[in-house]
Order: sequence, then C-alpha cells, then structure tokens
Amino acid sequence: MTKSDIIDALPYDEPFLFVDEIQEINADGVVGTYLFKEDSTFYKGHFKDVPVTPGVILTECCAQIGVVCLGIYFLQNETKLPPTGIQIGMSSTQMEFLLPVKPNEKVTVTSKKIYFRFNKLKCAVKMHNTEGKLVCTGEISGMFKTS
Repeated sequence: MTKSDIIDALPYDEPFLFVDEIQEINADGVVGTYLFKEDSTFYKGHFKDVPVTPGVILTECCAQIGVVCLGIYFLQNETKLPPTGIQIGMSSTQMEFLLPVKPNEKVTVTSKKIYFRFNKLKCAVKMHNTEGKLVCTGEISGMFKTS
C-alpha cells in the first residue's frame, strides 16, 4: 500500500479532509502535511477580521494524519488486505495549543506510536508551522474497526 493509497483509504472528503501528503510512514510513526486553505468555511467568523484556525480543526488534522493514516498502515500490514469500510472513533485526546495557524498556512504533523493493540492506537503528535515552530502538541487515541 502506497502513501497515496493510504490517503485514498481515509473515510473523509472535502471539506473535512485534512491530509495533503504523507512524507514518511513506518511502524514507529508518520509525518504528513496539510495546507489550511483561505476559503475554508470555518474561517468565517473565527475570528472576524483576524481569522485563525480553530483548535478543534488543528486536533482533527493531527488525528487524521497522526492516528488514522498510521492506523490504516497498521491494519493493512496485519491483514495484508486493503482496508475497506473503516470505522474510526477517537477515544481520547489531550492537546496543548501554543501558536495560531492562519489561512494559507502549511503545517507538518509528526506522530510517534505509543502503542497499537486490539485495534486501538495511541500516538504522541506534534504540529509545526512552515517556520518550524511548534503549533500544538499532545496525545490522541483512536479505535479502528473494518468490515
């Protein structure tokens, strides 16, 4: 399964897909990027005249790249079949937000596996902006089910 196959297997689509590219992926973690587009609807009114990406959207971006992409990678490696009918549930999240992300800003998410067992994946995630500054950091867990 290629990096683009993993993105294609994600159960998201525009406007709720927050993965543009997977740069690296292996049994230890994943690195991926996303560009927060200026015309995204969540910028309207958050905050008026000074738009900033909501923390919940930053968390979702970290979860999609750092947990869901990595989970698909693990599921494919365990079953040797392409994952179909993936159901995902976030089971816990703890995030700390340090810097704002503005429209048209590209971020890089780095995720390190803490554990993957019984289809539950827990990862330490970090998001950096294009200047290499830490935007947010935390831990996210999710459960996976395939049909």
